[in-house]
Amino acid sequence: MMGLVLGIETSCDETAASVVDEEFHVLSSVIESSIDQHRAFGGVVPELAGRAHVATIGPVVRRALSDAGLDPHDPKILGIAVTSGPGLIGSLLVGLSAAKAYALAWGVPFVGVNHLEGHLFAPLLESSDLEWPLTTLLVSGGHSLIVLQSGPGEHVVLGETIDDAAGEAYDKVARWLGLGYPGGPEIDHLAQTGTAGSLKLPRSMTGDDYDLSFSGLKTAVVRATEKQRDLPVADVAASFQAAVAEQLLRKLRRALEHHPVKGLALAGGVAANSALRSGVTELAQEFGVEVHLPTMAMCTDNAAMIAAAGTYRLRHDGPSTWDLSASPNWQLADVS
Repeated sequence: MMGLVLGIETSCDETAASVVDEEFHVLSSVIESSIDQHRAFGGVVPELAGRAHVATIGPVVRRALSDAGLDPHDPKILGIAVTSGPGLIGSLLVGLSAAKAYALAWGVPFVGVNHLEGHLFAPLLESSDLEWPLTTLLVSGGHSLIVLQSGPGEHVVLGETIDDAAGEAYDKVARWLGLGYPGGPEIDHLAQTGTAGSLKLPRSMTGDDYDLSFSGLKTAVVRATEKQRDLPVADVAASFQAAVAEQLLRKLRRALEHHPVKGLALAGGVAANSALRSGVTELAQEFGVEVHLPTMAMCTDNAAMIAAAGTYRLRHDGPSTWDLSASPNWQLADVS
């Protein structure tokens, strides 16, 4: 019988557990979000998120095991993978503590996984015939990166945000416009009925590198709408979304021009954005490469991607030591 890995993800406001086999087939994936507790505050409150993880981690793991047809102590479980960074320190510690407890009780190894590397493994869960190398645009609430992947677990960060991540900028602009949280889906929905370009916004990061910046764009929206208070909110949303997509796709185009690949992948929470999905698809067609767009389930934080990355890390690097602690600022570039 093929060995299985239990994945645990608690880096932010989702408590997730999943069982994945050695060939990256997902046997179960359970996600419990505490987002409703954070809406009134316009963002994730770390203490509330940590408390929610404490309350839900046990039931979520039990459901993941049950959905996979497993019992605790099942001999087919060969290891446990857990997000150990980056993320909220309190939330990370809940998942890490639970993973160590399960590993100790079941007598199996555990491995700490970088959350961002987990996102890079998401395409492997949905496309078994991936061809390498890949260029991946990883965009989420806290991170925006362009990554060159020569194979599973082998990656180089070409560029990343120097300030706000794309998802963070979406949330801040949505808050300014009086929209709900999270801001990404709200702005994306409004943008469908707006006219891009109605609000003149500057082009950011026009240099030859691959780095990104969205803080100035957010500030430009605030200043422009203060001067044009009668501009329809849908037009503001469409203009902002077009400016974000333009910068991401321009940098991605440059990466494809200088680093020939066989595939182009999108990952992270902002990968659900309609403008970005359309733009990445068109870019892949232009360069004649395969496009890998995640399903909506794989856009959000989940434990299946953590289990997949953990399967690779256990196989190639071995288990983590018991003194492993959470690394809230762990950068993808530092993953060896």
